[in-house]
Amino acid sequence: MSAVKFSLDGREVEAREGESILQAAQRHGVDIPHLCTKDGLRADGNCRACVVEIDGERTLAPSCCRAPKAGMQVRSQSARAVAAQKMVLELLQSDMPAEAVCADSELDAWARKMNVGAPRFPHRAQPAADTSHPAIAVNLAACIQCTRCLRACREVQVNDVIGYARRGEIVFDCADPMGASSCVGCGECVAACPTGALLPLSPTRSPAGGGAGVKCVDSLCPYCGVGCQLTYRVRDDAIVGVDGRDGPANRGRLCVKGRFGYDYLRHAQRLTRPLIRKPGVAKSVDSTMADFREASWEEALDFAAEGLKRILARDGKYALAGFGSAKGSNEEAYLFQKLVRTGFGTNNVDHCTRLCHASSVAALLEGIGSGAVSNPVRDVALADVIVVIGANPTVNHPVAATWMKNAAERGATLIVMDPRETELARHATHALQFRPDSDVALLNAIANVIVTEGLTNQTFIAERTEGFDAFRDNVLAATPEAMAPVCGIDAETIRAVARTYARSRAAMIFWGMGVSQHTHGTDNVRCLIALALMTGQIGRPGTGLHPLRGQNNVQGASDAGLIPIALPDYGRVTDATVRARFEKLWVAPLDPKPGLTVVEILDAACRGEIKGMVIMGENPAMSDPDLAHARAGLAALEHLVVQDLFLTETAAFADVVLPASGFAEKAGTFTNTDRTVQLGRAAVSPPGEARQDLWIVQELARRLGLGWHYAGPQDVFAEMRRAMPSIAGISWERLEREGAVTYPCHGEDDPGQPVIFTDFFPTVSGRGRFVPAQFRPAAELPDAEYPFVLITGRVLEHWHTGAMTRRSSVLDALEPEAHVDVPPDDLAALGCAGGDFVTLETRRGKVSARARADAGLARGTLFMSFCYAEAAANLLTNPALDPFGKIPEFKYCAARLGKAPG
Repeated sequence: MSAVKFSLDGREVEAREGESILQAAQRHGVDIPHLCTKDGLRADGNCRACVVEIDGERTLAPSCCRAPKAGMQVRSQSARAVAAQKMVLELLQSDMPAEAVCADSELDAWARKMNVGAPRFPHRAQPAADTSHPAIAVNLAACIQCTRCLRACREVQVNDVIGYARRGEIVFDCADPMGASSCVGCGECVAACPTGALLPLSPTRSPAGGGAGVKCVDSLCPYCGVGCQLTYRVRDDAIVGVDGRDGPANRGRLCVKGRFGYDYLRHAQRLTRPLIRKPGVAKSVDSTMADFREASWEEALDFAAEGLKRILARDGKYALAGFGSAKGSNEEAYLFQKLVRTGFGTNNVDHCTRLCHASSVAALLEGIGSGAVSNPVRDVALADVIVVIGANPTVNHPVAATWMKNAAERGATLIVMDPRETELARHATHALQFRPDSDVALLNAIANVIVTEGLTNQTFIAERTEGFDAFRDNVLAATPEAMAPVCGIDAETIRAVARTYARSRAAMIFWGMGVSQHTHGTDNVRCLIALALMTGQIGRPGTGLHPLRGQNNVQGASDAGLIPIALPDYGRVTDATVRARFEKLWVAPLDPKPGLTVVEILDAACRGEIKGMVIMGENPAMSDPDLAHARAGLAALEHLVVQDLFLTETAAFADVVLPASGFAEKAGTFTNTDRTVQLGRAAVSPPGEARQDLWIVQELARRLGLGWHYAGPQDVFAEMRRAMPSIAGISWERLEREGAVTYPCHGEDDPGQPVIFTDFFPTVSGRGRFVPAQFRPAAELPDAEYPFVLITGRVLEHWHTGAMTRRSSVLDALEPEAHVDVPPDDLAALGCAGGDFVTLETRRGKVSARARADAGLARGTLFMSFCYAEAAANLLTNPALDPFGKIPEFKYCAARLGKAPG
């Protein structure tokens, strides 16, 4: 459609395709009052504050939901229109008690702008305030029934909590108090509310967009891999509020962690001075501040470096190792791995990717030559079919989940496959609750249907792949009828899902750690890759493969070389040509021997082979499997240096602890799950004597004899661009200007490539490779002694090991204590009810926590989050490794459950 020209207040203006009269007026600088409409929400036209007069029409029209027509004569400032606008504002104000007025009320702002005087009408009977929710205050006395909150909840986030009842009253679920409702605390309703009927329940709250003494700093969310852009509101060097920003991944949306989980930075337990362990004090996870003494930075850094140099001189380079962090910036990850490789002389460097998607990366590198996602999350808007397997995005990637729910609402076919019935299954056309550990059986059966019913894309297979014949022969025996007893999904459902996926115009596959955290995790991903290759569902918008990244910079940290087998941009350490390029850049020799992984390093520490470590921002004393063994490895170290925000469970084992900087206290680049590089900016200062992580790493490097002189993250990023062709076209200045750029981006004029593998795969042959996989069971199966299957993971309100979120007042109030999710029938069989304490035990350990009934679990299956130190789930998990990705089997081990004594 071409633009429409119409008359607005006597002036000819132009409306773009799809614009309403109000939107066109705003773009042309004409202010029309409005309250029920907002960018990002469907226009509803119910407040009538935006009415205009249109020639030839008897009644006034709401400009927010009226499209202009060619030649239309519109008057927004006629006496009749203005009188109606002012009357609406006055009537709404009359119901607004003085105590309900907030500083950023849009109603008050429009009333002032329109010169509306004191209301002449009596106010209504006011409902009571509701402060039952830890994050959000509900004051319906200020509600104008605009329904912006309802549309934000039901149509944007698709949480379906807010509804309309009685005579236009906003309610939560069945008129429950908000704190007792199913509200997930995303705050989308708070962001939408124009009057203060819904507000952050915070004594430090400041008005959205600013206020007296408030500065706004554009940055990023520090939590999951979605990479939401946000704006911090800062007063007196403290964050007092967060607003969603129009970033490519979130378009202003946030989840409960991003919107409310920021006050950990000023928690009383924050480290503000370097610490050195007191002589003779044993190392233990129970170590406290009393076991350390404060030191100056000079003393602490000298002590840290001398211990490393002593081990290096006496025992050699392979006695040292380092764990970097996926929570830090790209620059920090790059410098840390460079420190280990050039300062220690070894490739013994790793981070939490080993515990998340190592098997995914192993299979992707083998099959399509790259460990990166093929398409961004928001490509679901272009997909006909969306497959989500082994992932719970409503909990782990909540904003990404909103795009999936939006797609399902518009008619896309959503297929959810998981051993648990997750919240996303409510929106699915097909929800396959398969038996834990049977991924390969289910996926091979789907492939069997596609092969035997002639649904493969023969042209794509012939032109773009290799190894199909062997793969086809492997799946011929895996008929749906043969695999149904193994995976627990009936043959007809398997056939229906296979046909739906293969016949679709565009289909995307997403997966999480429910796929990767198995001893057969690499095989699981090989099967997913094969499904995409055999149907040609890759290399186009709305198609592809997307392993959802768990931490905010796990993609960027891996790209930057924070892994033991590869240098930045995934050049293998065993490749002499790759090493030569980096040896020239870094002016240092590099070891050709691949390093040890996370679990292997702590195994070696237990054996006395690894004697010294530096750990930056990781918490293996909570995140590793079989924690008793992992903690024994940390305790056995002769010299451990930890830099972190708090005395974490890992820092409790340290010989020296260096107080580091939090996310909102530093500048740097971060790469999200979509391969999008974005700029995080410092909003506040580190407390006390805490220092920037880049500064700490550089000071350690200097004491190890490395002559580094980086002035700041910009200098490090400039070197990264020389080291990494994938980001060569992304300059710091460009990020400041554009806000986000997706790699690969090879030149300054390259816009970036959101969709890759369009013409070829970055393999030696340029083709994707089919790799057959056979079903094999987990390393440890249930038996009479341990009859349950334990699955571990995360909860919505907490992130990773809880070091940050459990020190956030809102998040910890929402989910304050450990719990075990148990099927109701299994709970009843124990003679227990929800809320009772139970004991959960495996062959490695035992914990006690409250039971919580979960009807989404099949009988014999338990779930527990690993973020609670008082009931650390990883005391129970199995350290058995996938042979290719070296990832532990967090998602399956045999357990027993009993009623806790007393």
